[in-house]
Amino acid sequence: MQKIRKGDKVVILAGKDKGRTGEVVQVMPKEDKAVVRGINMIARHQKQSASQEGGIIRKEAPLHLSNIAIADPKDSKPTRVGFEFRDGKKVRIAKRSGEVING
Repeated sequence: MQKIRKGDKVVILAGKDKGRTGEVVQVMPKEDKAVVRGINMIARHQKQSASQEGGIIRKEAPLHLSNIAIADPKDSKPTRVGFEFRDGKKVRIAKRSGEVING
């Protein structure tokens, strides 16, 4: 079970977007990276093709997992993640408040 999953609300801990929050769009466990909606935006010059138009495209770049933390369900501050067995299921627990992280 992963600590950060697609759809989680996360807080950025380092970089130009430090302190901002967003939703995880994609997780790449082999590279230890995640893409967060609206965070770490970059501009890429794209050549025109038959299916796409050219120009400057703005998109999200991946962030390293060490630079993001789950937002606590109670107060939306960054928290570490623990695991517990509840009702025979393994669930993620916010270390800050002890609440179960949905998902």
